[in-house]
Amino acid sequence: MSTLVMGVLNVTPDSFSDGGRFTAAEAAIARGRELVAQGARIVDVGGESTRPGATPVPVEEEQRRVLPVIRALAAEGIETSIDTIHAETARAAVAAGARSINDVSGGTHDPAMLDVAARAASEHGARFIIGHWRGVPDPAHQRSDYADVVAEVRDALAERARAAIAAGVDRGLIVLDPGLGFDKTGEQCWRLLAHLDRLTELGYPVLVGASRKRMIAEALAGVGIEADPAARDLATSVVTALVAGSAWGVRVHDVAGSAQALAVAEAWQAAGAETRPAPETRPAPETRPAVDMGSAQDMADPPRTGISTADSMSTGGAGSEDRIVLTGLEVFAHHGVFDFERQNGQRFIIDAEVSVDLRAAASGDALERTVHYGELAEAIAAAVERDPVDLIETVAERVAGVALGFAGVRRATVTVHKPDAPIAAAFADVAVTVVRP
Repeated sequence: MSTLVMGVLNVTPDSFSDGGRFTAAEAAIARGRELVAQGARIVDVGGESTRPGATPVPVEEEQRRVLPVIRALAAEGIETSIDTIHAETARAAVAAGARSINDVSGGTHDPAMLDVAARAASEHGARFIIGHWRGVPDPAHQRSDYADVVAEVRDALAERARAAIAAGVDRGLIVLDPGLGFDKTGEQCWRLLAHLDRLTELGYPVLVGASRKRMIAEALAGVGIEADPAARDLATSVVTALVAGSAWGVRVHDVAGSAQALAVAEAWQAAGAETRPAPETRPAPETRPAVDMGSAQDMADPPRTGISTADSMSTGGAGSEDRIVLTGLEVFAHHGVFDFERQNGQRFIIDAEVSVDLRAAASGDALERTVHYGELAEAIAAAVERDPVDLIETVAERVAGVALGFAGVRRATVTVHKPDAPIAAAFADVAVTVVRP
């Protein structure tokens, strides 16, 4: 799995490490462009500090800070997320172009957040990043009383994911964040990182946010190094290298350093995969369904449907040519401009191709190291069936967002066919294709 970099963009006067540098919209927009040029896939825009002791910000002020920045970056094709614990800000940010909601409280601070996240997922294909905390950050660690921090954080995140799904968030659009530094001592944070596999076993992508945090300062102090926040970037990049391939993403201030760390880690992992013996070849079963849904929603050989994994693992230094292809997934839905389309519904046929590094999965014959194509098909079908819209362009964008929510997916190419479109002239097909990110 290729780990992506999420660049931190604080448009606040009081964030713990870079507060005040990007309070002007022009400076923040320029910084967002710079983060992408350095290797960020996502720019995480925040307008309220969550450091211990920070002063709460009125929602109106938070939105005044973040919305112009998100709107401008999104207009340039830069993927953004909104770092907020407020549902109204999340709603406004998604409307402005944000494609992820990053809530460090996991939807516990604002009861309306789950409904906003569900609507953002269904209408815009927006991810919901669920963070773990026990409340507004407490510098005295009075709430850091875990008997088993890994098990308790894992269970709490699983519960929040279930709540999000129950509210209507697509499972494929959920990302989990263990909330390093939020009511956790440095020792507990390192324990979570050392047992990151316990979190990824839940089946969701995991975001790691250790950048410049106190846990790193404490580790450096243990060897006699006094480091202010910005001087912790080298150590942050080491964390990035250590979680590469396990974490879906890392949220960092120093994007360039983490991008370099990931490049080295991926080259190291690729070299290791090449030296391991190939897994034993197993005979294929006599018959196989066109789509393995992996659940009770099995599909019985729908027309034009097939799934293939491209066998290009030896090309590209980082597995960039590997892909999983799902074609001809037929879904009945009610999208369309005309009233009769909304009322009667019609067929939509979906083709989806996702770029993902498949070497680790192949070398270890490990399902958890690839994209489960049955779950992908299931998630795409659910996304297409939900909430009628006018345009198949919107449907394609929604499906691409779902595909990009799967761990390890770097790019998604989605085509939505509308073979029964109300066109007077004779035609074979009409389709829209989008390529994301």
